Amino acid sequence: MPNATAEAFKGEGNGFFKAGKYREAIEKYEAATKADPTVPAYWSNMAASFEKLGEWSESARAAQECIKADNKFVKGYFRLATALKAQNDLANCIKTLESGLGVDSSNSDLRKMKKEVTELQRAEQVSNYCSKASEQMQSGDISGAMKTLELASRLDAGNPDIAKMMGVVKPKWEKMERDRKGGLTTTERLKEAGDDKYKAADFEGAIAEYTKCLDALGETSSPLAIKALSNRAACFKQISNFDGTIEDCSAVLEADSNNVKALVRRAQAFEAVERYKFALQDVKQVLAQPYADVGDANYKLCNGMQHRLTRVIQKLKTMS
Repeated sequence: MPNATAEAFKGEGNGFFKAGKYREAIEKYEAATKADPTVPAYWSNMAASFEKLGEWSESARAAQECIKADNKFVKGYFRLATALKAQNDLANCIKTLESGLGVDSSNSDLRKMKKEVTELQRAEQVSNYCSKASEQMQSGDISGAMKTLELASRLDAGNPDIAKMMGVVKPKWEKMERDRKGGLTTTERLKEAGDDKYKAADFEGAIAEYTKCLDALGETSSPLAIKALSNRAACFKQISNFDGTIEDCSAVLEADSNNVKALVRRAQAFEAVERYKFALQDVKQVLAQPYADVGDANYKLCNGMQHRLTRVIQKLKTMS
């Protein structure tokens, strides 16, 4: 049953809100929350009042309390997202909207705002890429500028600023590439031909080029051979040739026993062919290395694999 005192304060607050007296409304809604902090509407109305005053941090605080009071109250997520958007905290705004959509996936207000904020994020990222590319151009890092502009183009291919900068950078980069490739050895060219085919998703073609490179080298311990083996292993993994992946990763690990990429790929391949104990050994070897060397993505991947593989192995033991 509603708290009569709290409801009375809410009613007074609503009257002040309609009259545009938002500070007075806030006082009443605060009184309502003190009488009964479990009603999300009181917090939501308070957040809306702070929103009208442009006091976004206070609006966000009230909206957070609203969600704490009832995490199924969708309007609380909308209020919090609105405040976060106004503060340009776009990443947390998206997270809040996704949480709200988890409660009500069809909510039109949340869906509309998510679309708007996603577009803002994209535009902000493109702007950051353009600024970075400009700095790289000025410092003479043409290769870096080219890579940055390519990333920007993936987000906004028709952007005139990107096109203008690309018109300056690309000719210089192409000349640098011609000069660089002119100085490559035969085996280096074969390896790069494999890289080009890999980028084009021609994995079997890439495997052929890497194999030519390795055959020409006649060994598997040089830095170039290790790169070719590692890349060929990635190609084998893409076409689900897990035996090939294991063989090439093992060759890499003979020369570089703590190679994270090779350990992760081999672990995934071992798991795919149901050699779970071997997969677990590789995963543990990755996790035993310094976090900075492993990287966040690989650490999370291997941590998840470790838990999954341990469960599978324990299950198989109970069945045997």
